[in-house]
Amino acid sequence: MIIQSRSKKVWKRIDGVLLLDKPSGMTSNSALQCARRLFSAAKAGHTGTLDPLATGLLPLCFGEATKFSADLLDADKTYETEVLFGVTTDTGDAEGEVVERKPVAFSALELDQALTHFRGRISQIPPMYSALKRDGKPLYELARQGLEVERQPREVTIHALQLLDFSGDRCRLRISCSKGTYIRTLAEDLGRRLACGAHLTALRRTAVGTLRSADAVTLDHLNALAEDDRAACLQAPDSLLQTLPIVRLDEKLAQYFSHGNPVVVVPESRVMPGKCRVYDPIRLLGLGEMDADGCLKPRRLVCA
Repeated sequence: MIIQSRSKKVWKRIDGVLLLDKPSGMTSNSALQCARRLFSAAKAGHTGTLDPLATGLLPLCFGEATKFSADLLDADKTYETEVLFGVTTDTGDAEGEVVERKPVAFSALELDQALTHFRGRISQIPPMYSALKRDGKPLYELARQGLEVERQPREVTIHALQLLDFSGDRCRLRISCSKGTYIRTLAEDLGRRLACGAHLTALRRTAVGTLRSADAVTLDHLNALAEDDRAACLQAPDSLLQTLPIVRLDEKLAQYFSHGNPVVVVPESRVMPGKCRVYDPIRLLGLGEMDADGCLKPRRLVCA
């Protein structure tokens, strides 16, 4: 299938996942649109945004892979970040205006002790400079107008919080966390506990679920390739579903399933109740959900 726009750009059906190493200073949507044009992809989406300041892994979905992008929103994330102590900004990062300066007078041991309070299940108040909406408006739009509204605390999980380096007023951290965790807020709360304030000066996402930034490519790398060679940089649509169990159907059941019908799976092919990825003998059929009786219901199907 080829779709041609008014500008004569020829858009093609491209199915796959691009692991993009997003540069600093670019919004996630701008990165998505750049990559989409490089692949001439008719349909594209991302799996959750990165702040413009942040670099690192931004999984982008093309074609049939967009049907599974929401499944990666719930995945755990891993970040590496640099925190500057003694300076508080209105955004919690280096792009904001300085609102307070305080002396830094804590030891490495005190920093290590402070970090223990941010491991496991913790409560965070989302920052005003976030995409959360109030009455249909993103909070960052209100913040830019000088407005601040009450935000309800939310619980998140910090699976791992490792101190990589500490030198006077700066430290580097590696954080593995649940969805919805605000790293800027974590830095601000850490600075508050150490009574000196803090903000992020750098942030890099290194993992989303099972996907790693080590396998990501840059826009510059893609731009240097001929368009026909860029397809080699794509992963299969089911790369977003690697944490889910597999169910394989014979040709007859696969046909029923592909037409949106639930099927009963033989006991030896069943998995635990819940979401699963479903295949025929050759290809991915889509996302299904198994119940306790072995009934497999289609949830999202891919087109052949």
